[in-house]
This record gives sequence, structure tokens and C-alpha cells, in this order.
Amino acid sequence: MNTHDPIVGRYVYVQCEGKTYRTYYEEHGEGIPLVCLHTAGTDGRQYRHQLCDPDIAQNFRVIAFDLPWHGKSIPPSDFYLMEDEYKLTTRFYCEFIVAFCRALDLTKPVVMGQSMGGNVCLALALKYENEFSALIALEACDYSPGWWIDPLHHPHIHGGEVVATSVFGLMSPESPDEYRWETWWYYAQGGPGIFKGDLYFYSVDSDFRDQCQKISGKLPIFFLTGEYDFACTPEMTERTAEKVRNSECIIFGGGHFPTSEDPAKFKEVITPVLKKILGLDPERRGQGGARAGVTDLRSGGRSERPAGRRVIDL
Repeated sequence: MNTHDPIVGRYVYVQCEGKTYRTYYEEHGEGIPLVCLHTAGTDGRQYRHQLCDPDIAQNFRVIAFDLPWHGKSIPPSDFYLMEDEYKLTTRFYCEFIVAFCRALDLTKPVVMGQSMGGNVCLALALKYENEFSALIALEACDYSPGWWIDPLHHPHIHGGEVVATSVFGLMSPESPDEYRWETWWYYAQGGPGIFKGDLYFYSVDSDFRDQCQKISGKLPIFFLTGEYDFACTPEMTERTAEKVRNSECIIFGGGHFPTSEDPAKFKEVITPVLKKILGLDPERRGQGGARAGVTDLRSGGRSERPAGRRVIDL
């Protein structure tokens, strides 16, 4: 008998900044939309474990899309005419996330992103707080300098291998080898210059150090960072969370790619966060969650609603 993952993949056409992007996404589950943002240079496969997780899927419609130029989402049709190299900007990144959610008719989704997908949560909180119901920023901080460097896209260097190997050390030595190498593989398959171009956003175009205090606090923000991450250290995340109203900071024993390098550990860390979000929005739970006894999560969520920033060591 054949075995299949429950994930369903489709393409949607997204309009953004005057262009049309044929965008690939995968989804599974029912309930609150949970839109997942991949890291620089990779694609939505980083969330395959969360997409398949029945405990998450019973209350959340998990959706992971590939940004244009990444994975199965091709570049715009005239990309070969571009005179400048690919650079992801804060403006395009935010507008595309919002446009994607609108293209799928999502109402007040939760956004969960890691690395650059975590950093962009700050920009979403600043400019689009009314579009979302909560943000989960993994391995995120207000400023990540030093990663936009030329060797990541150079004709004398094998781009795939140098990109993948450059991030290998960001993973926890305690994460399972099979998943660390799977994450390496994702990075080795990126398009030429895409990882470097994403890091333009990560290191150059996303300095939020003087903007975090402007976040209103209407939108709950959960920061989660692994203690083995030297690109975004726990101190960098804690420093950022201290500036953001209605935020919570969780430090755990993991690396920079928690969803793919150690999915079992990540489930331990993310489950309490998802329960809190469910408690804040119980009417949108999935029917599977209702059958599975979501009453406990609702009562727990009410009593644990974050009133300010807290730091939790796991």
C-alpha cells in the first residue's frame, strides 16, 4: 500500500508591484491560517514536518509558499532583462506577503517566519498590523549585519555548495544529522545569486533598531531563538524583544533552522505558542481540534494571554 504525505501543492497568481508572479504553495490542515515564511535562498520545504503534523493541522491551516525566484516559484517573465543583480527589498517582501494572503482570501492569518522570514515580521508589525492576528518570529532580531557578501555569488565559486556549507555551522550539533543534511540540501539547490540577494534584505535593507519602539503592541509577537544560532544570537533576539510591546521571547536549545533541522525539538517549543494563539482566537479553531478536546487549550490560552514581554528558557 502506498503512503502519501497529506500536503497538497498548488499555484496561485499573485499581483505585486505591477507584475504577476506564479507562486507555488503547499498546505494542510483546517482552522486559523498559519502562513510560513522560509529562510534566505531556500523554499517552503523547510516546513514539511509542520505541514504533516496532525496535532498542528487539527487547528491550523498551515500554508508554506515559495517566494518568487525560490523553489517552484519562477522569477518574473522578464527577469533576463534585469541589469542589476537580484535584491530582495523590505518593501517588496512585505507587499508580496500581504498580496499572497489576499490572493488566497485569508482572513487575519498568523505569520510564522524564520531568519529573514522572522526579521520581516517586524516590518509587518510596523506597516500591516491590521492584516494579521499574530506573528511568530523565529531566529529574528532588529539588525543582522555582515551577510551580504560577494563570495556567495561569484563565477569562480560553486554557488550551491558554498551557500549550503556557509550555513551548516548555524545548526545545532545536537540536531539529527539526517535533518541537518536535508537542510544543507535545500540550500544547495537555490538559484544563482538568490541567497545573496535575499541577504540584501537581511543585512542591508532591514535595520529596525530605531523602529521597534514604534510597534503598537496590538499584534501579539512571539520571538523564538535557538542558543546555537550565531547569526541571530539569543542576546540579539532578547534585545529586540525588549523594545517590542506585547511580545514574548523564548530561548531554546536549537539552531538557526528549527523547523527543518530538528522538527521534534521544534514541536516541543512551538506547541505552547500555538496553544496561546488558539486561546486568543478560539472561534477559528479547526473541527478536528474541537473533536480532540480543544476546551483545555481555550481555557489555558485565556489565562496565559501575554500582557508584556517575558523571557522563557527551555
